[in-house]
Amino acid sequence: MDVSFPLSSSPVVLAEVSRAAVSLVGEESFWSFVTNSCFVAGVVTVLIVWLANKATTRMSLIPHPWQNFFESIIEAVYNQVEAIVGPKQAPRAFPLLATLFIFILVSNYFGLLPGVGTIGWGHGHGMLSLEHISKPVLRPATADLNMTLGMAICFMLVWLYLTIRELGVWGFIVHTFGPKGGAKGVMGVFIALVFLLVGAIEIVSIMFRPGSLSLRLFGNIYAGETLLHTMMTLGEMFGLGAIGKFIIATIAPIPFYFMELLVGLLQASVFTLLCAVYIQLSTTHDENHGEEHGHDHH
Repeated sequence: MDVSFPLSSSPVVLAEVSRAAVSLVGEESFWSFVTNSCFVAGVVTVLIVWLANKATTRMSLIPHPWQNFFESIIEAVYNQVEAIVGPKQAPRAFPLLATLFIFILVSNYFGLLPGVGTIGWGHGHGMLSLEHISKPVLRPATADLNMTLGMAICFMLVWLYLTIRELGVWGFIVHTFGPKGGAKGVMGVFIALVFLLVGAIEIVSIMFRPGSLSLRLFGNIYAGETLLHTMMTLGEMFGLGAIGKFIIATIAPIPFYFMELLVGLLQASVFTLLCAVYIQLSTTHDENHGEEHGHDHH
């Protein structure tokens, strides 16, 4: 087994993303959970912490470029979160939502760097091509379903904590299954049954949220990585010569690179905003409802 850097006639800089992450230390080892996507996630985390530390060191009223850049991101995310979840829940929800947004965004862009998926170990003789690399060292973190599902489950745990803290267990049950409108008599019973059914559907919807959040992010990033690789290898697919392969691999992916830059930002925003909306639906709305009852009582 040789450590290989792809040296082939085609200047492919992004390899096809495998459907499963590969352990970097062997399947039989205790550290087998350290996969190439976990390694990239660790690198991204260290990079974000380093940038945050660089931006918050020697802070001043006249911010230096790093401080100004970091503060602009934090302020934009906080304003967006506050606009959705409200001023009461924003300080509680912001740390997680900002972390998710920044981590997903940096991970998405890190996956577009040359060398991701093309540097690693493989079997072969002499100069190894991309097809011989069986264990790439770098794999896009957000193109791994384990990573996106883990982030979604972490969010749901925080969502449950914020909801129970705001409403209490009984308040959550009433908020989910309780009838609205104040109708009485036969109509009140009918409405209560309808909202009981709606509450059951809502519980099922809540159970599916981790899956929908994780699959949406994973599917878009995985598809984007695969699309870029496909565009780079069109010359080989059509059996073109060395010059044709070079031209296709150099020019064809350029428009899709710009598209993936937009998709990376869009998917980070969608994941974060959906999480904020879920928090708002279970906390802020009920708070407003309580205020209305308070006004009616007065």
